[in-house]
Amino acid sequence: MPSRDDQHLFETLVLEGAQAGLSWSTILNKREGYRALFKGFDIDKVARFTEKDIERCVGDARIVRNRMKIESAVANARAVKLIQKEHGSFASFVWSFVGDETIDTLRDADNPTPASTPESDALSKALKKYGCKFVGTTICYAFMQATGMVNDHAAIVRRASKNVRRSAKRRRRMKLETDPIRKDFAFWQHLRAQK
Repeated sequence: MPSRDDQHLFETLVLEGAQAGLSWSTILNKREGYRALFKGFDIDKVARFTEKDIERCVGDARIVRNRMKIESAVANARAVKLIQKEHGSFASFVWSFVGDETIDTLRDADNPTPASTPESDALSKALKKYGCKFVGTTICYAFMQATGMVNDHAAIVRRASKNVRRSAKRRRRMKLETDPIRKDFAFWQHLRAQK
């Protein structure tokens, strides 16, 4: 679902930056901690964080306690405030990099999802000019996907879910073939079915 809510976009930017070098599940498991410590991702409140607030966050196990990533969230809040002042909203700024429309691209084995695009390169460069941190082009591309600016998951997700179903069937069949009790049961069911 495309997002044009500045607070949600800011939250996503912070979480994508926090995820750098970590598994996405780590960040999802700590999302509520981030929401609590970053005041519901209220841009104005995070922009006013002091060194004392940063220290409080660094000491809290509910989030990833990487000082650089926490400091980047504060710097990014301040940058978003500048962007809002100049562009009216953070949403109008970031969406301008995709022509204000979702980029839909069918992805498959012949056209895999890239780590970055010219659009994410441009967004990264622009965010850095405003003082944002942890906004490399790969993070920006993940941000664009997460906020609906880019839609290129569909073909892969569909194929993956089919493969998961096939794998589950294959595992059940193998279990049936290797488990002597199940094998006998299947044999007797097969004989009964033939009568």
